[in-house]
Amino acid sequence: MAENFTAFVIEDVGGKPKGGFTTLTLADLPDNDVLVEVACSTLNYKDGLAVSGKGRIARKLPMVAGIDLAGTVVESRSPAWKPGDKVVANGWGLSETQWGGYTRFQRLKAEWLTRLPDAFSFEEAMGIGTAGYTAALCVDALERWGAIRPGGKEVLVTGAAGGVGSIAVALLAKRGYPVVASTGRPETHDYLRGLGASDFIDRAALLEKGAPLQKERWAGGVDSVGGQTLVNALSQTAWGGAIAACGLAGSSDLPGTVLPHILRSVALLGVDSVMAPPDRRDAAWTRLARDLDRSALKTMYEVQPFDALPELATKILAGNIRGRVVVDVTR
Repeated sequence: MAENFTAFVIEDVGGKPKGGFTTLTLADLPDNDVLVEVACSTLNYKDGLAVSGKGRIARKLPMVAGIDLAGTVVESRSPAWKPGDKVVANGWGLSETQWGGYTRFQRLKAEWLTRLPDAFSFEEAMGIGTAGYTAALCVDALERWGAIRPGGKEVLVTGAAGGVGSIAVALLAKRGYPVVASTGRPETHDYLRGLGASDFIDRAALLEKGAPLQKERWAGGVDSVGGQTLVNALSQTAWGGAIAACGLAGSSDLPGTVLPHILRSVALLGVDSVMAPPDRRDAAWTRLARDLDRSALKTMYEVQPFDALPELATKILAGNIRGRVVVDVTR
């Protein structure tokens, strides 16, 4: 193992968080039970805020950024893991309260690790990342609720060209659900159609303030936007349907009424990927291994070198990245 390696670390500079590349040693890492040699991480919106310093994501400083990682166990004091095991870590406070994935090596608690299905390479795992794993949790939640069915009413996916949305479209389409993709970028229609979207709705239509109860259209949906978009999605959901909400890219507000919930028995299913228990994580990754087409997955992400991270953070905050970015921390 390398004595010295590079990590992207957020530090306090003049009372403000500022990130930069720093050389660390194994002795600098937290004293957790499992040492992982990291192969890849990824870039999420939250990572963009942390890396750019435009959001106070890290609650402790200094902090190694990066909410995702995929790699190989090198050392383990836990009987749950042994050297050579292929693992992923998503959430668990990485980059917020725990050192994260923008590093060549990281020490993590045993319970934070999920076994990587044999179906995926490290690159593919991070092409999925927290966004895709969250999408799988959302589809799991909708199916547990029982409102959606193959060939039934349409299923809405908002923010469809983003990381969560892209994989949600692909997973739902694979199971035979008619998927309507909401996006404000017509140039992404061919991409989303290739993932299985059967129709489209302009995101502007879901941003307009409407009646508390609108025409029933959706059996269910996956929403990563929040705000008025989520309010309209709920107002347009058919009796007994459900919306799985996992993000707030548009807003954390919910300026609606309880009418869809009371008069149509519509459920708002909150989906948290950060602290999801191991059994739900395993189920989500099993779904991804079973239902996510590898050729489709390849169209959803690009691989970028570690040193491009600051530029990539600026792009994702400006909305100039389609799909996912895999960060290869080895180069």
